[in-house]
Amino acid sequence: MAAADTGGSQVKSAVRTVELLEHFAGRPGMHSLASVQEAVGYPKSSLYMLLRTLVELGWVETDATGTRYGIGVRALLVGTSYIDGDEVVAAARPTLDRLSDDTTETIHLARLDGTNVVYLATRPSQHYLRPFTRVGRRLPAHSTALGKALLATYTDDQIRAMLPPTLDRLTEHTLTDREQLIEELHAVREQGCAVDREENTLGLRCFGVAIPYRTPARDAISCSVPVARLTPDHEQLIKDTLFAARDRLALATRRL
Repeated sequence: MAAADTGGSQVKSAVRTVELLEHFAGRPGMHSLASVQEAVGYPKSSLYMLLRTLVELGWVETDATGTRYGIGVRALLVGTSYIDGDEVVAAARPTLDRLSDDTTETIHLARLDGTNVVYLATRPSQHYLRPFTRVGRRLPAHSTALGKALLATYTDDQIRAMLPPTLDRLTEHTLTDREQLIEELHAVREQGCAVDREENTLGLRCFGVAIPYRTPARDAISCSVPVARLTPDHEQLIKDTLFAARDRLALATRRL
């Protein structure tokens, strides 16, 4: 019985460690012990000991006072290793470069993670007025062209199981009703391209397509452009270029 209890305690500690690192990853900056304890709900003494262990191992850092905590440099090393070793990211690099050259706009590659998309690669716009998105950024799937392109590869019932009836609002344009989103996804399936109409960031429109190397799709590419620079001809160029890139990536990733 003692051995079983020990094993259960170790699993519980491992789960708490992962949850704590994910908490810091989603909240940049430094945080007091009290604020972390309030957020995660662990006993303060257990939380303090876990934080001290993670600090010693480099997964968590403290400020000069030693009383505030944030994500450590080892998390960056693991994240970089994930990107460097990912076969889709490697296969997509030439296509992302070409997309950037052909559109002159910001290009993204992202992966669906639950109900969010995580950015795996990005190419900055060649224009002065441009959006900024870092690798590793996590955004709700329902508010992004990338996410909608990926959600469209699921059935309506699967989407209802994934998403709550009411969705978070990021801007005044965000679709917050799940059934309205599902209706839009019907059009995405027909047209092959999803559009974010200032639903995630005001002043920015994005176009996204899923990479069909598996079903449902896991990865998608997108092009983001400020609405002030978007003309009908430029929009058509972006869509045509995205479709061509999708077809190239379908071939490049067919064996993955």
